[in-house]
Amino acid sequence: MMHFIKHFNTVNKHRFKVLIHCAKAGILFQGLTHDLSKYSPTEFIEGARFYLGYKSPTEREREVYGYSKAWMHHKGRNKHHFEYWTDYDPKTRSLAPVKMPIKYVKEMFCDRVAAGKVYMGSKYTNDNPINYFLGGRAKTSMHPETAALLEHWLKLLQTNGESAAFREIKNTKSY
Repeated sequence: MMHFIKHFNTVNKHRFKVLIHCAKAGILFQGLTHDLSKYSPTEFIEGARFYLGYKSPTEREREVYGYSKAWMHHKGRNKHHFEYWTDYDPKTRSLAPVKMPIKYVKEMFCDRVAAGKVYMGSKYTNDNPINYFLGGRAKTSMHPETAALLEHWLKLLQTNGESAAFREIKNTKSY
């Protein structure tokens, strides 16, 4: 029962931080609707079962089962995850990344910064999101233009701070 409450609190804390960031980025509605699927039984029950507090419970779920049922559900319903944006390429006959609409790249930025703040707490700095991005495989798994835009904004956050990053993000027009 305690993991249920702690997971619920973590989800709410994360969503609230994303909401604040989305407001600064000029995408308030996306902030209000961000990650609502985390309350679905498929995601919430597994999240509570594998709650860790310092990182996503999907990581532990993968260790146990070899995959995360919660993540499979989540990435297929939330357009701010680059994994949502893959499609069959008839030329290569395989899955390939698709360029994300800017409004979802904005939300992805907000999500990554908020996740760092929630999971790292007082240890969070503006270096963490770019270091996490560059240290992982996301950059090479995204469409190159999507990855370049996200990397630019994360570096802007690192070097110039939140105010400058959110100002530029808000002023970037969606296509």
